[in-house]
Amino acid sequence: MERINRIVLKIGTATLYQNGKLTNRIDKIVELVAELHNRGYQVLIVSSGAVGAGYGKCPIDRTQLANRQALAAIGQPLLMKEYQDRFEKFGIVVAQVLLTAEDFDSRKRTQNARTMVEVLLSNRCIPIINENDSVAVDEMVIGDNDQLSGYVTYYFGGDLLIILSDIDAFYSANPKEDSTAHPIQVVTGIKPEWLKLEANPTDQFATGGIVTKLKAAKFLMEKGIPMFLTSGLNLEHLHSLLLERVQKGGTLFVPIKHWNKEE
Repeated sequence: MERINRIVLKIGTATLYQNGKLTNRIDKIVELVAELHNRGYQVLIVSSGAVGAGYGKCPIDRTQLANRQALAAIGQPLLMKEYQDRFEKFGIVVAQVLLTAEDFDSRKRTQNARTMVEVLLSNRCIPIINENDSVAVDEMVIGDNDQLSGYVTYYFGGDLLIILSDIDAFYSANPKEDSTAHPIQVVTGIKPEWLKLEANPTDQFATGGIVTKLKAAKFLMEKGIPMFLTSGLNLEHLHSLLLERVQKGGTLFVPIKHWNKEE
């Protein structure tokens, strides 16, 4: 891969929560991000989990759209506080950035958002980005923070998108159904049939799945930007890729013209 300076890190709900409760995995993620930050990387975080955080305080029916929007409104400040408290221990300032699809449909709004993010990064602040779930109806139906992270990476000048998930890699088949399934280390093109796979989120608060990740990868690969899918439950592979420049696991989605095995 080419030189990586600006990283977008997308953290899935299943990474942060287990059985509706925030896990200590958030501490390990913050610790790694702080190390990257101190090494000079610019890191933008796209974080799911607002609905899950809201449900912990107000357990109402999640199947109704209005209720999910209300849960997001309750949970977003709670989730931000969790991040703020942890990053503060490392002397790092974080900022909440809430976006909707319209922010990427309008050139002026996109530029305004990009300018604001540049100010944050130039002042060594870490933006924590989420879809504005309480008003973004499409997000609540599709639940696509994977694609949001793809847009953030492209429009905000990211060199690499990393998706942390309970899925540790992209497999040749569904490993839960096929014993011969094996992880694919490098993908240089997205096959059309992959985008027709069943979207099957594993967490009760998650609304994505492997297909949304593949769509994000396709979007970025067409623009020459790589994406790395790895486990958020164990950060070993992410650590080795970024800090040792060695891929020991996970799946790297990279346009073939940008792929060099010797790097």
